[in-house]
Amino acid sequence: MNTVDPQPLYGWNTLDWKKIERRVCKLQTRIYRAQRRGEGKTVRKLQRLLMKSWSAKLLAVRRVTQDNRGKATAGVDGVHSLTPAERLDLADRLSLNSVAQPVRRVRIPKPGTEETRPLGIPTLQERACQAVVKLVLVLAQKENRHLVRARGLIV
Repeated sequence: MNTVDPQPLYGWNTLDWKKIERRVCKLQTRIYRAQRRGEGKTVRKLQRLLMKSWSAKLLAVRRVTQDNRGKATAGVDGVHSLTPAERLDLADRLSLNSVAQPVRRVRIPKPGTEETRPLGIPTLQERACQAVVKLVLVLAQKENRHLVRARGLIV
């Protein structure tokens, strides 16, 4: 008898995004406080915890596939939009251990001149990995700045 249900118990549209953002914000707050206390080992452990967090991965995928202005831009793999089930799958297989995929090169015009410059467009999976890392590294830049409580630490 197979007791494993192939369908997940949750769907992309039924996720509680406020709760997910709250979890990420709490971890970011813990990292910030450990930085202020000068506990480097604790900071690294908490950063690793945030990078492997399911909530951080979900939030990163949401930003890349829904909130971002360049969400419909395809990378080398040609994927430019995802269904809710594919978004959950992307969050599930998001790993920072993998080798980076090549970027798509596009020539864009320089402002004010007729010259062009190359622009590299990463795949959706690479953009999601970058968004997870950004959730962690933004705190290192905010170390000496005033924290904005209205929005929280999520940037």
